[in-house]
Amino acid sequence: MRPEVKYRVIYRHKDKYSISEMCRILGVSRSGYYGFVKRMDKPARDLELSELIRECRQETKQTYGYRRVAIWLERKGIHHNPKTILRVMNKYSLLSVVRRRKYCNYSQALHRYDNLLNRDFHADRPNQKWVTDISYIKTAQGFLYLSVIRDLYDRSVVAYKTSTVQNINLVLNTIKAAKRKEKVTGELQLHSDQGFQYTSQPYFNLTKAYHITPSMSRRGNPYDNALAENFFSILKTECIYRTKIKTFAEARHLIDDYIYFYNHQRIQLKTKLTPLELRSQFVA
Repeated sequence: MRPEVKYRVIYRHKDKYSISEMCRILGVSRSGYYGFVKRMDKPARDLELSELIRECRQETKQTYGYRRVAIWLERKGIHHNPKTILRVMNKYSLLSVVRRRKYCNYSQALHRYDNLLNRDFHADRPNQKWVTDISYIKTAQGFLYLSVIRDLYDRSVVAYKTSTVQNINLVLNTIKAAKRKEKVTGELQLHSDQGFQYTSQPYFNLTKAYHITPSMSRRGNPYDNALAENFFSILKTECIYRTKIKTFAEARHLIDDYIYFYNHQRIQLKTKLTPLELRSQFVA
């Protein structure tokens, strides 16, 4: 029996029996019991904080861990020790879920490129370093494939496209969407793994036409493209794995909704800003 259960028994019978005697019989200390009684004054405060955390969870799609919750509260002028927030989240079952790792597969290459990124995930400005990858979303209708381009400056999703087939056009359309949205210079690096779409001739032709410099992970080394992998892990954990998706249309709606949330509302721990808040602060 846990000590707290014993303390509750003692507290319930404190008017009928000697506290010292009950502590002796149940094998707990009097100081421990009185510490428990003192802590009993905290539930109202914990309950108030738990309601704030519930509000945060509702607003942020139940995706924030305790550190992001602390930042979210700070932005509202409410300050709590992150460890206190973790304790209350544990107490009221308000913890977020754990992410899952994706398995990567590689194909034979027509065009291979040097690993220019070389795990240097820092960028000094927007549109200096992009990473790209494809993942799949399971639905009752089959797999929906998602291609994204992520900017390493602010971790924002620059562009994304979905398709029911995993082909080269999915990747090309993603790059075209990013090019329409952002100002691309000859200094832009676009890093990918060695998937067949990225080693293809059309990919080579399009990046050359846009003056984008391709960079490519080493074979069988997913850590070289960790920031692209990381986004899919976040997306699936905080959105996709939480529901059984029936249709492609439902999956697209979830992806659209989540990526808007991710870019515009989801606080990053390092900067305490959303991706687009950080991007808007950049002065060329």
